[in-house]
Amino acid sequence: MNDALARRTVELGEVTPARSRHAGRRSAVTFVDELVVTGRATGDVLAHDRTTLGERWSSGTETEETAIVSAEQFGDGVVVGERGPEGSLRCYDAETGSLRWQYATATDVGTHQKPSRFFFPFVVDIVSDGDRLYVASRRYERDGERRSFTSVVYAFDEAGDVVWTYETDASPISVDADGHRLGVAYNRCPGTHQRGLVVLDARTGAVQYEWDPGTDGQRRVGDVSLVDDGVVVASHGDYCGYRLRDGGVEQWCVDIATPTTVDGETLYAYPNHVHATTDGVVFLTGNTYSTDGRETASLHPGEHTAFGYSPDGERLWTASVGGFTNELGVDGDRVAVPGAQHFRTRDAEVHGLRTFTTDTGPQDGFETDGIVTAVALDGETFVAVEEPVVYHDEATERGSYRLLLGTVGS
Repeated sequence: MNDALARRTVELGEVTPARSRHAGRRSAVTFVDELVVTGRATGDVLAHDRTTLGERWSSGTETEETAIVSAEQFGDGVVVGERGPEGSLRCYDAETGSLRWQYATATDVGTHQKPSRFFFPFVVDIVSDGDRLYVASRRYERDGERRSFTSVVYAFDEAGDVVWTYETDASPISVDADGHRLGVAYNRCPGTHQRGLVVLDARTGAVQYEWDPGTDGQRRVGDVSLVDDGVVVASHGDYCGYRLRDGGVEQWCVDIATPTTVDGETLYAYPNHVHATTDGVVFLTGNTYSTDGRETASLHPGEHTAFGYSPDGERLWTASVGGFTNELGVDGDRVAVPGAQHFRTRDAEVHGLRTFTTDTGPQDGFETDGIVTAVALDGETFVAVEEPVVYHDEATERGSYRLLLGTVGS
């Protein structure tokens, strides 16, 4: 990887190193005017000057086993979302760090079945259109072989009051808003809700339309990105990418990481992320799996890959992203991709950050010792979180828990 992005760093303290397998998000980062706001695995929130990385304020939590997993600017404040016993939202004054309001989503999705990260209420995504804040939270339960979810999508006003809610028994994975519409992607649908995409009226929460890949099983949609006349979705059901017109009519469908035979095994990978603009679409894939089980000795040729498409569905470019991607940092046509573990090959040289444009593809990137797990973009400026990692078949701890700040090349 071309180590082209100059950057500054600041340490974020101690954290238990990640292991070989992806174990879920536990850090978040966002820009708020002249600040970088970071949510840590310990539940703390830190604000740094985006020029000097000097600390401006910090705020802790008294709740144990809480991690900050999402963050978003909201007006002149910042809202962070937890994975923890309360699954709380916290809104801070961006200038002073004082707590303005908080809301425990466990009130609606229910309390955890077990004191374990997998069972804690989880604020999976937060977006804002300026006037309102939109939040998706979920809680998981398991009873023998039966798995179930309880989830709520919220609209909040600036005072932290709930404007409307949309509740289901499916598992939301991402939301996207444009001031008029709110797209909600559901990646697992084990209950009565069997639609992978729901588009809501952003003002009222009323359902405008629904869509589903129409496949068997619980898997549905991995991500959603709104465009002017519709939406683009990454389908978990059939490993394809779709562009839909408003109303849910399919405009095009492209193969992303569909089942492929490699060394006698049928392999696939999930399209986990998508970002769409008027100039193009980028899909990102995750780990390889086999139709015969989770373990495999081979790799799908489309795993851990960024795929670039024109607005008409023509493939323009592809590029490796090295390892698992927790999220995307996006701003206009730019996309920043954090690279975490490749748990099958455990190649530490793939750790790092890569940047792309939707129309032309690879731009810049750099390598890190640890894994990069969270990222945000603001114009040409990026900020990312690096976490330490120890692979299960090694004794070496790679990297540290730190913030990385730099500029994307023009």
